[in-house]
Amino acid sequence: MTLAEAIIARHAGRPVAAGEFVEVPVDFVLANDITAPLAIRAFRELGAKRVFDPVRVALVLDHFTPCKDVRSAEQCRVVREFARAQGIPHLFEEGRGGIEHVLLPERGLVLPGEIVVGGDSHTCTYGALGAFATGMGSTDIGYAMATGRTWLRVPRTIRVELVGTLPRWVTGKDLILHLLGMVGTSGANWCAFEFGGEVGALPLDDRLTVANMAVEAGATAGLFPPDEKVLAYLRGRAAREYEPVYPEPNADYAEVIEVDLGALRPLVARPHSPANVVPVDELGEVPVDQVVIGSCTNGRWRDLLLAAEVLRGREVHPGVRCIVIPGSQELHLRAVREGLAEAFLAAGAVLSTPTCGPCLGGHMGVLAAGERCVSTTNRNFRGRMGHPEGEVYLANPAVAAASAVLGRIASPEEL
Repeated sequence: MTLAEAIIARHAGRPVAAGEFVEVPVDFVLANDITAPLAIRAFRELGAKRVFDPVRVALVLDHFTPCKDVRSAEQCRVVREFARAQGIPHLFEEGRGGIEHVLLPERGLVLPGEIVVGGDSHTCTYGALGAFATGMGSTDIGYAMATGRTWLRVPRTIRVELVGTLPRWVTGKDLILHLLGMVGTSGANWCAFEFGGEVGALPLDDRLTVANMAVEAGATAGLFPPDEKVLAYLRGRAAREYEPVYPEPNADYAEVIEVDLGALRPLVARPHSPANVVPVDELGEVPVDQVVIGSCTNGRWRDLLLAAEVLRGREVHPGVRCIVIPGSQELHLRAVREGLAEAFLAAGAVLSTPTCGPCLGGHMGVLAAGERCVSTTNRNFRGRMGHPEGEVYLANPAVAAASAVLGRIASPEEL
């Protein structure tokens, strides 16, 4: 069996095959300030009184927080009251949390071999740890919170065989953009990506980025077999016992794609699709108004380090607004302690509290008509970051930081 099949089979208690529908127990359920109120309504409409296990549910207030208006404040109030009534300890909000898909791995709440369902499409992020993690609608999340179970269609698996090592200024963001350029935004519908080969060449932060954007190809999940880097990361961090699962030899893959990491270059996804990919040095002269560095895709420590390396001792272009958003409170504090915050602020960037904010056009960096942004986020569909006549280009943190300095989309090699 593939990694996805093996994890689902363990939970189903029997072998499974791609295309089969199964009902399985879940190990963890999550929702955010947008999806949790809908899931809570579904939970109540089911007649449920108590969540299946309070310590296996997380509610993360991250999309419109710090609350940008009365409506968002009311959304958060509903979630807080539910968490308190249910005795859910994992309620995360300002000052104690962060962006859900950065925060939960950091807290050891999502683990190898588990099935994790979340009321957010980028729940697939946790596949980087060897979990089968997938996003679902709020009705499904309400059912999972009530029963501890969910339905799944066992996905076909596309194997991505990695060879080589990443060159300077190339990251996991470039790997997933390269893959999206190959398969498109629907080339992996009802599939899981399974990454293998020289997985150890990718830092864990980069794997989380790659798994995060698997859904942009339509994939149900994006999985990495958990190696020693993952196990070491979880030592002293894991919230409960876990048992890793691995793909079996000679598994039946729908397709095998080989990617030479050493041949990758810094890439940019042009509007209005994550699959509209071109090398940054072939893009031409594209001036920008705003740069966003952060999100559940690229708001981790390695991302902040790369951005700081580019910005330190330089200044943000006078025509550019540069917004840096660490993915969690812990990362924000570390950035202050280790001098990254000073590098960002001295360069003329804004350093925000952790929030999804501009990624979904919520707040903290919404675009006006005709404005152009380089962003380390995961989507650049029309209107995603604000006005439908705005433009979003996706890139890795080093490219984003270099673009902030030069006032146009650029590689850090130009500095």
